[in-house]
Amino acid sequence: MTTTATTATTTPAPAPAPTAPPPRPNQPSARVLELERMSLAALEQVFVRGVTPDLAGLAGWEFRGLNSPAHFKLLGIKKFVKGFWRDAAGATWGYNYPVEQNRIADGWYGLPSVTAPKRFGFYTVAPVDPTARDNRYLHALLLDYGRGGNPRFDASAGLRDYVVQVDAADPDLLLGKAYYALGPLRVPTASFFILERHQPGPTTIAR
Repeated sequence: MTTTATTATTTPAPAPAPTAPPPRPNQPSARVLELERMSLAALEQVFVRGVTPDLAGLAGWEFRGLNSPAHFKLLGIKKFVKGFWRDAAGATWGYNYPVEQNRIADGWYGLPSVTAPKRFGFYTVAPVDPTARDNRYLHALLLDYGRGGNPRFDASAGLRDYVVQVDAADPDLLLGKAYYALGPLRVPTASFFILERHQPGPTTIAR
């Protein structure tokens, strides 16, 4: 009599499905409110002491934006949203969209609707190149609207934004400083903008 040995086989358990990150509060943190109350001189010191944001950590996210100083409220552009995505070639891009100009504590709600906000003001995102014309802050990322493929006469094409991470341990809070390109000149706009991570955004944008 012969016997046949059998080997038990097991089916690997399926990998767990990716889970969406938990919803983030649609309100500014205490640190954002602290920055929003600072003078431009104090924000300059924060900006200079900032660190370079992790470029890879921006793609696929939208950030609540606050322009400073306070007169941006009169212009109707105190609050906004910036988003970031990465294209198939690995380059990082970004966009803006308008939001309701309600009280700062009342949240950020895209216009004309939360589900289909009007994206505009596109830009590329990259570490500052020390050999390039726009190299004022080497510890920042450069948001270059001139390379964003915006319409020919779109005024946003002249913007050059430098962005740093405010606190080394907090990748969710950024501070930006804007300049405007007039030919070879770079004109400071005497303003800053605060960005706080808001919600997941599109992973790609059809243009």
